[in-house]
Amino acid sequence: MSKTLDNQPQLWGHPIGLYVLFFTEMWERFSYYGMRAILVLYITAKTLDENPGMGWTDPEALALYGWYTMLVYVASIPGGLIADKLIGQKKAVLYGGWTLVIGHTVLAITQDWAFYTGLALIIAGVGMLKPNISTMVGGLYKQGDERRDKGFTIFYIGINIGAFLSSLIVGYVGETIGWHYGFGLAGIGMLLGMLVYQWGQKYLLPVGNFIGDMDNPDRSAKDKPLTKIEKDRMLVMFLSFFLIIVFWGAFEQAGGLMNLYANDKTDRMLGGFEVPASWFQSVNAFFIITLGTAVAAFWYKWKMKGREGSSLFKMAIGIIIMGLGFMFMRFASQEFESTGSSAMYWLVLAYLFHTIGELCASPVALSFITKLAPVKYASFMMGAYFAATGFGNKLAGLLGEAAADAGEKAIFTGIVVFTVAVGLIVLALLKPLKRLTHGAEDLVLDDNDEAEGFELA
Repeated sequence: MSKTLDNQPQLWGHPIGLYVLFFTEMWERFSYYGMRAILVLYITAKTLDENPGMGWTDPEALALYGWYTMLVYVASIPGGLIADKLIGQKKAVLYGGWTLVIGHTVLAITQDWAFYTGLALIIAGVGMLKPNISTMVGGLYKQGDERRDKGFTIFYIGINIGAFLSSLIVGYVGETIGWHYGFGLAGIGMLLGMLVYQWGQKYLLPVGNFIGDMDNPDRSAKDKPLTKIEKDRMLVMFLSFFLIIVFWGAFEQAGGLMNLYANDKTDRMLGGFEVPASWFQSVNAFFIITLGTAVAAFWYKWKMKGREGSSLFKMAIGIIIMGLGFMFMRFASQEFESTGSSAMYWLVLAYLFHTIGELCASPVALSFITKLAPVKYASFMMGAYFAATGFGNKLAGLLGEAAADAGEKAIFTGIVVFTVAVGLIVLALLKPLKRLTHGAEDLVLDDNDEAEGFELA
């Protein structure tokens, strides 16, 4: 396998397959985040408005949003298992992607049955595609390849180009022309992603293949029980999932509570133009695109100077920075209490801190899983990572619902305190946690070495 990986065609220092997956995921995220940008706004829009919605209350909409976004990511567990046990990652991405095309298209139909059916299809499609395309990115690199983290950062920027464009385009179409036109436009984006994926199959030959057949030489590695080292690494991964739940439980206020806050309580007039509330969903993606390489370069130089640069360290720092961003939302709430509206710059500043925190934590978390996951649980562990993201999304929905009674100011303040505390606890426990990884992040292999238990198939 190493020889096959070595022979991959390269572009700008990375396998061309990375860019195929980059554009596939870019359009998948265009469809998902475009729909996400207008989902809560559509659900809460009055049924008799010029652009009618479903007429639900804010808590009802946030409850559905929490369940939906949780299930989208929890579906990654069966999606990962299907890939590991039955069809391989490459086919799982293919089937999941076409399911998403159908799901977003169904959402464009203006009937209640289509709304729920479309959401169900999107849940199934993302569950098949999301964990497996990320695992394929890690599989493009040999264990110990320093380019892997950079590759995930490039991949992550692709995700956010899609998110940035969709929030502006789908958000504008949905809010000003019609919600269902926005949903349909998201489906067109997913279709483009699948065309890119099918065109680029020749660049993905070394990765994503089903390896459960009897003739595969790696089959024996899948049948072996986990070693002590593998068990320790699994423990660290499960502990990291708690951090992921905390991070996304706070961060995903963006699509729910902060989305409604932008719509209902923010002065969005800029000159004579009222900024659509959904456009604020693009701010995070814009900052990721503009700051992503700078943050990645900072951490690379930081580590090359011999300073602490482990994934757990970056995740803890990311949680703290992201949490501090909610201080600006607390200030926005104070301003609203005093004047009846709050300025847009509070939201922009909050998203800036959220983005820097996300860039510290999220790309390395993806890479972290691919470094530590045992061969036979590769896609399953990536699915578990996204399931943790899903539970974080559900937590975000619960916090948003609680704001109806406790108030936004109390929720935003509580998020600041809890996230900073969690980040500091991880930093205090960093050394014993790093020992449980058994050097997985530092190990560099040559062509004849095998990294028992955690090299991706």
